[in-house]
Amino acid sequence: MTFPVAGPMRTWLLALLALWALLLFGGFIFGASGADQSQRIPTWMRMTSSAVLVVAGWSWWLAAGQDKDVALLIAVGMTLGFLGDLFMAKLLPASPHVLWGMGAFGLGHVAYIAAFMRLATVLGLTASGPRWGALLVWLLIGLAGWYFVVFRGQQATALHWAALPYALLLASTAGLASGLALQARSFIPLALGGALFLTSDLILAAQLFNGLSFFLVGSVVWLTYGPAQALIVYTAQNRP
Repeated sequence: MTFPVAGPMRTWLLALLALWALLLFGGFIFGASGADQSQRIPTWMRMTSSAVLVVAGWSWWLAAGQDKDVALLIAVGMTLGFLGDLFMAKLLPASPHVLWGMGAFGLGHVAYIAAFMRLATVLGLTASGPRWGALLVWLLIGLAGWYFVVFRGQQATALHWAALPYALLLASTAGLASGLALQARSFIPLALGGALFLTSDLILAAQLFNGLSFFLVGSVVWLTYGPAQALIVYTAQNRP
């Protein structure tokens, strides 16, 4: 992982990354499964791990050089993701919590998409084949995921249909990150972050819409979602 900063800020960002990992993975290792056997990571550790990434995102913005637009958009996206976490954990008075959570995450991905588009322009990584080809592939993956996980065999409600543009937003994030990675290897971790985010969301959608249940499914969601956010926050600052 590249750190295009030095000195005290580098130490601070590494310390935040270590704290995030301690909260998320430590919570999984030392936590206890709830009554439904789906989650080992305590709620406060999950929420705090996301809050740490919010601090990291804004720290990257402070450390950014002349072009601060990308770092700002990433920080905004992570902040909205944290808000979505609070909605999904029912820690904010909003109903239905899933729709509010999807809204916050969706806006966060709009920020991520804008950041990746800006990054591609700044670095000249705008080759049509990799950029739009990767986006198309991931949009098809997102559409297929929505159809098979959320829509097929269900009596469609407004929430089911709202999940379609949301899935396509997440797929767009993964697609644009993959387009960058195809043109510059330093963005492979960013593409992995986008892919993990969509994977996490599809598992969660299978829980919410199809009643998917297996041992520690909630932990699996967070062990894919948390690293996805960390990879996006920490590797969107990479330069070829």
